[in-house]
Amino acid sequence: MGFLVYLSDYIMPLLFFYIIGFGLLMKVHVYDEFVKGAKKGLSTVVSILPTLVGLMMGVGILRASGALDAVGKILQPAAELLHFPVELIPLSVVKMFSSSAATGLLLDIYQKYGTDSLIGRIASISMSCTETIFYTLSVYYMAAKVNKTRWTLPGALLATLSGLAASVVLAGW
Repeated sequence: MGFLVYLSDYIMPLLFFYIIGFGLLMKVHVYDEFVKGAKKGLSTVVSILPTLVGLMMGVGILRASGALDAVGKILQPAAELLHFPVELIPLSVVKMFSSSAATGLLLDIYQKYGTDSLIGRIASISMSCTETIFYTLSVYYMAAKVNKTRWTLPGALLATLSGLAASVVLAGW
C-alpha cells in the first residue's frame, strides 16, 4: 500500500514530463500545440456555458421550491415497494442533473443520518454508480452538435436505475 501512495505523489509529474518528452522526440512544438488545445478548450467552455448556467439555476429552483419533496412523495409508493429509502429520492433526482448539487444533498444526509448508517451507505454507493445524465447529454451532445440522441436517454435512465438498485443491494451486505 505504501508503494501506491508513493506512486500517486509522482504520477502526475511523470506523466507531464513523459508527454513533453515524447512531443520533443517526435519533433512537435509542444507549447504551440498546448496553446492551440487550450484555445479550443476555452471556446468549448464558452459555447456550453449557457447550458451549464441553465442546469445550475434549474437545480437551485428545484431545491428552493420544494419540488424535490413533492417528487419524493409521488415516488414514495414505488420506492417502498423496491425497498429504496424515500429519503434518498431527492438525491437521486438531483444527481441526474448536477453532481455538485447532489454532493450538497449528500452532506445533508450525512449530517442527519450519519455516514455509517444504511441510508448513508446507500447514498454513498449511489453517488458512485450513477451519472449526471442530463448534464452529460446537454453538454457533450451540444459540443458535438448531435441532434438525434436515439436511445441514449432511455439507456442512461436504465443504467441509473440499475445503479440505484445495486447501491441498495451492496449497502445491505
